[in-house]
Amino acid sequence: MSLSQLSYPVIETDTLLLRAPEANDFDAYADFMNSDRSHMTGGPLDHPAAWRSFACETGHWVLRGYGMFTVVDKASRRIAGQTGFWNPEGWLQVELGWRAFAGFEGKGIAFNAASAARDYAYNTLGWDPLISVIAPQNTRSIRLAERLGATLEQDDWSTPSGKPALIYRHPSRDSLIAGGAA
Repeated sequence: MSLSQLSYPVIETDTLLLRAPEANDFDAYADFMNSDRSHMTGGPLDHPAAWRSFACETGHWVLRGYGMFTVVDKASRRIAGQTGFWNPEGWLQVELGWRAFAGFEGKGIAFNAASAARDYAYNTLGWDPLISVIAPQNTRSIRLAERLGATLEQDDWSTPSGKPALIYRHPSRDSLIAGGAA
């Protein structure tokens, strides 16, 4: 059975569509993973390595039932990035992650997509709370995590591959509701 034959959620906001990855998403993914912009998320990767990474992320949906959504900008119908859930072997717990592809950074797309994914995790899946694993030098992701209300919980974690990482804890569903954000 292929990923396209399985049923996965679609999240829709006013401006974005979040859906499971499709084979046609690979070129946009490879372009990002081949660029210097990907150095905080495992890149840059050549085309064959990007394919293996894409296949790994797609397989995460099959193995875990969730994963990184492809974020589609409704206005342009272009792939704007990824956001969603990552929990490979050796991870602390389910992570809320994001990537903004070239031309879509600085427009609030990652914030809107991550907010929608977090709302889905809390309100539909019943998860609470989430973390974000961020490279210490990734100041843009740190700012986004903080804008989402996440706070630094651990500053000395290492990923299973040995890379240093910060752990940001997102506010719980109840605290978001109390603050009027959910």
